[in-house]
Amino acid sequence: MSKRQLVLEDGTVFIGKGFGSDAIKYGEVIFNVNMTGYQEMITDPANFNQIIVSTYPVIGSYGINSDDSEAIEPSIGGLIVKEVNDYPSNFRSEESLSDYLKAYKIPGIHGIDTRQLIKVLRNKGTLKAAIAPMDLSVQEIVQKLKSQELKDNEVNLASIAKPYIIPGSGERIVVINLGMKQSLLKELTERDCHVTVVPYDYTAEQIMRFKPSGVIISNGPGSPFALEKTIQTIKKLIGQTAVLGISLGHQLLALANDLEVERTKYGNHNSGYPVKQIKSDVSYLTNQNTHYIVNRESVNESNLEVIYAGLNDHTVQGLILPNKKAMSVQFNPEGAPGTNEANFVFDDFLKIIKEN
Repeated sequence: MSKRQLVLEDGTVFIGKGFGSDAIKYGEVIFNVNMTGYQEMITDPANFNQIIVSTYPVIGSYGINSDDSEAIEPSIGGLIVKEVNDYPSNFRSEESLSDYLKAYKIPGIHGIDTRQLIKVLRNKGTLKAAIAPMDLSVQEIVQKLKSQELKDNEVNLASIAKPYIIPGSGERIVVINLGMKQSLLKELTERDCHVTVVPYDYTAEQIMRFKPSGVIISNGPGSPFALEKTIQTIKKLIGQTAVLGISLGHQLLALANDLEVERTKYGNHNSGYPVKQIKSDVSYLTNQNTHYIVNRESVNESNLEVIYAGLNDHTVQGLILPNKKAMSVQFNPEGAPGTNEANFVFDDFLKIIKEN
């Protein structure tokens, strides 16, 4: 494996060895604290074009299989690890992580001090970076990173072009695909829902033609502020049908109700984040993958109710409208990776549908 460099926009340089593709990739660097579930992580559309550094030191030990992906193709821009395992040992493994990334032209770098890199990100916040060959000058890379504007059309690229149906004999659910994880569909099909998945820019009128019992606004990448059309669609859907927002969908539901949403310093990318259900005072471990949170003070000044809160930082982790016909959660209740012990959120949503 040839030497490669990771260059941050502040000029910090880490030298390591390449794996996966030899392509040059520019993007934001985020750190993920999961100990397992790297396949779900790199195929989650919410990570679209992100360069991810893993806090866990060895990645690739159980290879890649055909069953655990959250999308048909990986979504990340690059991968940074302390050590990559090129010889996976697992009965489900079909290829190595490095071969998988190479097939999709995604570069990786290993052998760097990932702890030091994460310290930089925690102190300075999310930074742009590049995984590049050694013969490219640091000054040239930094100049390009500083002049490069981040795209705000991630959802447009991560969503779908046309709607499709997954037949079932239960409740008729429309999913607005903002960059949906496939595990969401697994949860719905296990409950025998009749699911129609639509693009992110479908209007409320188009959605209501499917006569849904409820609408789910999925997770996805990027900023919620770039999705004004989807926000207007949610405003029109509220009151016509039951609504559930998940992760990015949670933030859009908040914006549709005139709440404030804020970008955090370095996000929360964690498959074991504790969340308390306010009503029962019971806590659950959840999967988090987002850069934005709903401002707590704006909720207190509204007529919405907080139904879940983060145990570590008291963030708003779930909302419900006064009429109980719309709710949202900041976390991914389907898990993948990590625990799925909060998947009862889907049952709660179906209960809202039946009650209304």
